Amino acid sequence: MPENTLYPHVSVDCVVLGFDGFHFNVLLLKRTGVEGEQPFNDLKLPGGLIFANEDLDAAAHRIVGEHINTNALFLRQFQSFGSPSRTSHPRDVHWLEKAVQLKIGRIVTVGYLALIRISSTLRFHSKTVQAMWVPLKQVSKLAFDHNQILDEAVREVREIVVRDPSIVFNLLPKRFTASQMRLVYEELFGQPLDVRNFHKKMSRMAYVVPLDEFEEQVAHRAARYYRFDRKLYLKVHGGFHPNRSSLYGQ
Repeated sequence: MPENTLYPHVSVDCVVLGFDGFHFNVLLLKRTGVEGEQPFNDLKLPGGLIFANEDLDAAAHRIVGEHINTNALFLRQFQSFGSPSRTSHPRDVHWLEKAVQLKIGRIVTVGYLALIRISSTLRFHSKTVQAMWVPLKQVSKLAFDHNQILDEAVREVREIVVRDPSIVFNLLPKRFTASQMRLVYEELFGQPLDVRNFHKKMSRMAYVVPLDEFEEQVAHRAARYYRFDRKLYLKVHGGFHPNRSSLYGQ
């Protein structure tokens, strides 16, 4: 079978979550089409059918790589979605059949997940599709079952962070304040944290090392800077290596 032949029953859908220093965002693509005689446009996750001779991981990197650089991106397979109703909406079916030039029936999709820090060097390079970062709190109705996939991905990230808090530090600058660290947790878990209790918990983290450096030229009381010590983290967690178990990229 030719390498560029699409397999019409299996796809990958990728949830790339990015923290910009203030909010968590998700990478979404603009989708346009016609339903009946009415044009429509909405948003979807990066995703698509795999090629017949393509590995799932390779498909995920290919699809995300069409929009952003994936060199430092770790895409982690997290869940499969196989409800028969995934491709039951006429708008979705018509749009997909036109896009891939195939008759579409039932499709099982494999969800992939990545977590990155959005920096000024991160650029979109989509040529045919408009890609954008959308704040998680502003995501509305997505195509197909992509809202469900996104919800499951966020739940997965929360569980991973509880097991492996080192991920948080990949979303922070090399030196950071307690409020910056607290903000990551508040945004990820969707609720405010008590400042005093958070400081107490933070002080018990031996791998969060206080520096003799403070904020400068600020209107409020200057906050102390901290740094993350990965070697201490590995000692505390018994040699547990976050790179091999979790998800993050820069």
